[in-house]
Order: sequence, then C-alpha cells, then structure tokens
Amino acid sequence: MICSLGFSQSSKKTIKTLIVDGQNNHEHWPKITYMLKAEMEKTGLFSVDVARSAYTWQGEQFLEDYSIAGTEGTEALEKPKADPDYAPKFSKYDLIVCNFGWNAAPWPEETKKDFEKYIKKGGGLVVFHAADNSFPEWEAYNQMIGLGGWGDRTEKDGPYVYYNDEGKLIRDNSPGHAGSHGPQHEYQIQVRNFDHPITKGMPEKWLHAKDELYDRLRGPAENMEVLATAYSSEEYKGTSRHEPALMVLNYGKGRIFHNIMGHADYSVKSVGFMVSMLRGSEWAATGKVTQEIPDNFPTAEESRSVKFQE
Repeated sequence: MICSLGFSQSSKKTIKTLIVDGQNNHEHWPKITYMLKAEMEKTGLFSVDVARSAYTWQGEQFLEDYSIAGTEGTEALEKPKADPDYAPKFSKYDLIVCNFGWNAAPWPEETKKDFEKYIKKGGGLVVFHAADNSFPEWEAYNQMIGLGGWGDRTEKDGPYVYYNDEGKLIRDNSPGHAGSHGPQHEYQIQVRNFDHPITKGMPEKWLHAKDELYDRLRGPAENMEVLATAYSSEEYKGTSRHEPALMVLNYGKGRIFHNIMGHADYSVKSVGFMVSMLRGSEWAATGKVTQEIPDNFPTAEESRSVKFQE
C-alpha cells in the first residue's frame, strides 16, 4: 500500500483512466506507472487501467516487481521496436496519461488517428516529463503537448517559450535545439496563475524534490497557458530563465495537462508533483478540480515527499 497524501474518498463519478506506457529511456517507468495508478485510485476519483506495448524498452528490472494486471506477456528488447498491434480503446476512457518517453517507437497510424479523434472530441490527456520527448515527428501530438524537447526538435517545430525576469512570457523564434537539462536537484516551482483550478490554493512558490529541470523546450505552443515555471539556474548548467513547468492546453474540445516533472521514483514521491498530477488529471478529465491542497504540501523552503510501501 502507498502512504496517503491526505485525500479523502469521494462519492463522485469515477474518472475512467488509461495509462499508456512501454518504452521510455527513464528506467523507473514501470514503477512510476504503478505509483501513479495506486495514488490515483486512492483518491476515490479514478479507476485506472494500463495499456502497455507488446515490446518494452528500458526498465526491465522493474517490470516484475511492479507488475500490473493486464500487462503480462510483454517482451523486453535492447532497442525500441514498434508494436504493430498497439491499439488501446481510447474511447472507453475519460482520461489518458502518457508515460512513454524519449526514443519510444511510433504508434501505428490507425492508433494515432484514433487518439487524435479521441482528444479532439473532448478526451482528457496528461503528459509528464519524458512524454514531451516522445513522437517528435507526430504533428498532432506536438500540438497536444505544446512544447517538447530532443528528438531533433528545433526552431522548425516552434518557438522556445519561457518567462523573463520581468514576468513576461517570451516566444523566441530564433534558431536552436529543443530540450536540455543540467544535473538533478531540488528546485522551486513558481505559480503564475493562481486562479486556474489546478494551481488555485497553491503557495506562490514551492520546493520540488530532486528531479531534472527541463529547459529550452520548443513547440507549436498554441492554445497553451503556462500555470507555473521553474528557474533554470546557471549553477546547475541552466539557462538563467524561468522555464515552463506546468501547462494546460486545448486540442479541439480536449483538455491537456503538461507537467515537466517526474524523472524517477524519488521525484514522483514529491507531494508537490503528485498533487499537481492528481489535480491536473481531474481537470483534464472534467474541467474542474475538487481535491484540496493537503496540509503536507511543500513550502518555498522545504520539499515534502511521502514514503511508498510496496
């Protein structure tokens, strides 16, 4: 069982959720899917299934210890390989959470079309951390996530978006590669919109646990709002700019929540990360947030994490 973040059980209609995963350069991905599923279900708001590609890449050492019903029979490979039969039934769900990562093999064309149709018609989507490295050549996916990195993303994919020191949102169209980060460290999240349902009630600044801080992300950045940023410090080989950390987007009638955090299991144990994910997931699925900010939420000076009992 996983330690509680302080959320109470809810009698509201269950949000049917599907986590999609299978190939991710971040080796903790099977454990992170397990942790997300457990914490989401603990709120009483979500029921969670997992659709895993037949061929998995990285994370092999975690697949057995963090097994999930319905994901049996996969084959771990040394290199990513496309699963021609990967076809989750997106329409059965209110919300999709993407835990694919950098270098994940492309989905079949029909699956991509089904996914685009699902989001356009009003489906909810959550992407976090390396999911914004995924599928660089998939135009609609880039529009959904707004900003991404790596995978040969450059100015051709859109502007580099950040906040300057005066609090102005900058869309920089000058040439440059997309995606970088320095060494992992704790860093402050600065809320930019206090009225959005996801961030309402959060302190202006809160300290996130050890994680990678993505910077220089680029993309279409259309129908996108930055809810919070993180300062990419030169001390940690950063940009000396305030980088988008939490974002919301619309794609057709669909709502998307984009969170750059979540590199490893110790990052996901952060109360700030998990609360953001749970509130962002509820908003993406329903347009509202009923969950309160827990008492153990981090402060500007102190990160807070929970212990997960397996």
